[in-house]
Amino acid sequence: MDALFSVILVAHILVGLAVCGLVLMQHGKGADMGAAFGSGASGSLFGATGSANFLSRTTAVLAAIFFVTSLALAYIASNKPKTSGSVMENAVQSQSLPAVAPKENQAVENKAVTPESKDSKAKDIPK
Repeated sequence: MDALFSVILVAHILVGLAVCGLVLMQHGKGADMGAAFGSGASGSLFGATGSANFLSRTTAVLAAIFFVTSLALAYIASNKPKTSGSVMENAVQSQSLPAVAPKENQAVENKAVTPESKDSKAKDIPK
């Protein structure tokens, strides 16, 4: 899976550089007026409009490839299995619960509640 990821990543970078180059080679909207006054753009390899159509179509195809490789890279990256979890998850799972202390005196638990014992418990509660 790592080899496929590397191949797609290299293709993604190359297509991105090609898109940048093609966009820089294209003429702006104001370049058509310069061709009318003899700047020589009409005598180019593809002609004045032929180069615009070829470059714009090639840019559109490369942009679509760039989009597809972006989605593929995102899909591959999101479906990688986790190799390691959180440090805190491992720490919480490895801790054991403390043992419950044995009850010292069963008779104390069965002792009837008197008003004196209520007052002593009430004093311990913070207000």
